Amino acid sequence: MKKKFLSMLLCATMVATMATGCGSDAGDNDGGASDKKTDNASSETVKLTLWGAEDDQNFLKDVVSKFEAKYSDQKFDIQIGVESESSAKDTVLKDIEAAADVYSFASDQLADLVRAGALTNIDEVGEALSKSGKTLDDVKAEHAEGAIDAASVDGKMYAFPTSQGNSYILFYDSSVISEEDAGNWDTLLAAADKSGKKVGMTLNSGWYNASFFYGAGFTTGLNADGTTTMDWNGTSPSGYKGTDVVKSMLQITSDSAFKAIPDGKISDNIKSGDYCAVISGTWDAGVAQETWGDGYAAIKLPTFTVGDDKVQMHPAYGYKLEAVNAYSKNAGWATLLAEFISNEESQAAHFKSGVQIPTNKKALEDPSINENAAVTAILSEAEFGVVQEVGGKYWDPAKTFGEMIAKGTLKAKDDKKIQEALDNLVSGVTAPLS
Repeated sequence: MKKKFLSMLLCATMVATMATGCGSDAGDNDGGASDKKTDNASSETVKLTLWGAEDDQNFLKDVVSKFEAKYSDQKFDIQIGVESESSAKDTVLKDIEAAADVYSFASDQLADLVRAGALTNIDEVGEALSKSGKTLDDVKAEHAEGAIDAASVDGKMYAFPTSQGNSYILFYDSSVISEEDAGNWDTLLAAADKSGKKVGMTLNSGWYNASFFYGAGFTTGLNADGTTTMDWNGTSPSGYKGTDVVKSMLQITSDSAFKAIPDGKISDNIKSGDYCAVISGTWDAGVAQETWGDGYAAIKLPTFTVGDDKVQMHPAYGYKLEAVNAYSKNAGWATLLAEFISNEESQAAHFKSGVQIPTNKKALEDPSINENAAVTAILSEAEFGVVQEVGGKYWDPAKTFGEMIAKGTLKAKDDKKIQEALDNLVSGVTAPLS
């Protein structure tokens, strides 16, 4: 029934008086502007709302301008608003019908949005793409391996991939830290201490602090009912105890060369000049390069010491996706706009404006992208990065736990309190949904 309804909606939205129904010409096959007229524009103004991150507002204005030029025979009223990918799910689920027609979100929010019925099933409205000269199969084939899977639930596609490598790496000043030293926390901190500089990382976020546990073989998972599974208070399949991982983290955080940085404050701290290395994502690459100049470098996350072993940190590794609201009154045009934001030209422009790594295969062929130091480092982590699947109950306990590590509330010698903290963490994270 939903498919039939959306198909009818597409006709009503995209077709004027046509004896041939929902058919359209092929249009042009590029992703940019075109003055070619189409035969199925509506005489009414198509109104759409589009949400994106604050830093992406200029990028989105440019994309909308090109989208309107491509379909120049159609009148549009596209309003652009600010909504972070990280908080999109929470905002949308407060009132799905009032949310934007098209918006960007992080891939770890997909399951909750689908469960709430907030997203249009792209497989069911793929016919809308014919106006762009593409089929849905064409669109799926354009993206790098893993991107379409990240945008799908149970084999059904619910969003368009716009970037990959939504993760974090180690940025460092190579005039102070050698590449070899950057490879392990022990040598990294020793080199930083020798130079009188700091190494920074965010710990009050379950997105960042999970990298230690994932590296040691621990897991999180999302159940069908939206609850989260977590085994951090036990022993991982790799044979490491959760308490041992915490002790390793405390060894790092107690070092005089380490400084915990609150979530969202990495950029400001880099600018201070006090740091020679930080863990962050591509969004801070420009600030790091500007601050460290010729010394700017990037590499995968370092290993950390657990007992006698060097264990590779495994970052949360995700994608950014473009959604079509299931309640959009202009579902056909919203689908076209979302796909347009994810096409080759738009992804290449997004990289230039915000260092967002493309999922589009052709965009990735650009040397300015695939030879970029931050991109190379991020993509090198894809083989061991973890697509973090957690429910809404995960974030607050994980934040509290990370703050305990950062503030030194736990002590490495107090096994009992460490175990208690892990038990409380797991209990909070895995609690039933209220």
